[in-house]
Amino acid sequence: MKKLGVIVNPVAGMGGRVGLKGSDGLETLRQARALGARPESPARTVEALNVVSKLKDRIEVVTYPDEMGADECRQAGFSPKVIGSIRSGETTPEDTRRAARQLMEQGIDLLLFAGGDGTARDIYHAIRDRVPVLGIPAGVKIHSAVYAVTPKSAGEVIALILEGRLTNLREAEVMDIDEEAYRRGVMSAKLYGYLRVPEEWKYVQSVKAGGVSTEKQALQGIAADVIDCMDDPECCFIIGPGTTPRAIMEMLELENTLLGVDVVCNKQLLANDVSESQLRDLITGRKARIVVTAIGGQGHVLGRGNQQLSPGVVKNVGRENIILIATKEKLASLSGRPLLVDTGDEELNQTLSGYVRVTVGYRDYIMYKIGY
Repeated sequence: MKKLGVIVNPVAGMGGRVGLKGSDGLETLRQARALGARPESPARTVEALNVVSKLKDRIEVVTYPDEMGADECRQAGFSPKVIGSIRSGETTPEDTRRAARQLMEQGIDLLLFAGGDGTARDIYHAIRDRVPVLGIPAGVKIHSAVYAVTPKSAGEVIALILEGRLTNLREAEVMDIDEEAYRRGVMSAKLYGYLRVPEEWKYVQSVKAGGVSTEKQALQGIAADVIDCMDDPECCFIIGPGTTPRAIMEMLELENTLLGVDVVCNKQLLANDVSESQLRDLITGRKARIVVTAIGGQGHVLGRGNQQLSPGVVKNVGRENIILIATKEKLASLSGRPLLVDTGDEELNQTLSGYVRVTVGYRDYIMYKIGY
């Protein structure tokens, strides 16, 4: 009988929708809770485990107490072996590291964990490459290559491994950034090491790729094309994070939050660095369009670093009012793989999938596939 270890970072992703750009540190969590943030990782873990539940009579699940795994495993129909102890409601990164070490000592065949880059870093420091792992994406920013593209994909890969239909492993990068610098608009990513993950390119994401030689002309062309669409003074434009959308704000000579979400109406700044709740208030009763780009190397359009664009916001705006922008170089970095959405809402993911128009220059468009 195969043994599956499960660890949940119960606070991963809490800073996303409230615009805090991360969840690291007690003060950040305090702010997130004060702003009404809710945990993202429990529901995402249950979504992944529901796929694996078809094997529940053939595998043994070992996990940590309460919100660090036991609750989610039981909700998915498992009767897990629970080890260790925690202070419920007050879990820390050390709990994650200790859980990984103790689960490894139980002889698990594979470790499934939910969190973000900080969680992956804790797992790496605890067990290095001694046990194969796979992450359920639940953090605000996920640069590491140890995560499945969606929670459902994580479940599919785990099932393939446990059934013996997928045996190949590869070394995958564990990346993390300085969140304090990130909040100031400075991106500083660092490679911490490698974990062994299943070699399944359809379901497991790549490391985030930075631009190598972004063409200024292409960005200016994209910006000009989007600005041409701003002819309705009553329509708000929600400008997502990233260097490609930044070109629009620069051309309009407006203040830009590189790693946040800004709102423009009648080519004037309405609000900077908004949270999900602020965004919903701003667009209620108004026409709105969303401008987003894809993450280079990974292809995620929604669900990575722009959680302020929640399922509620996206449904309010409508699929037809999403403007997707990217340089040809960024699309080429995907090597033919589809763009991805991971909104946390399965029905919305399906609605957003299919072929979409991507603006790659001035009056220059490419039809590209979105998957989930």
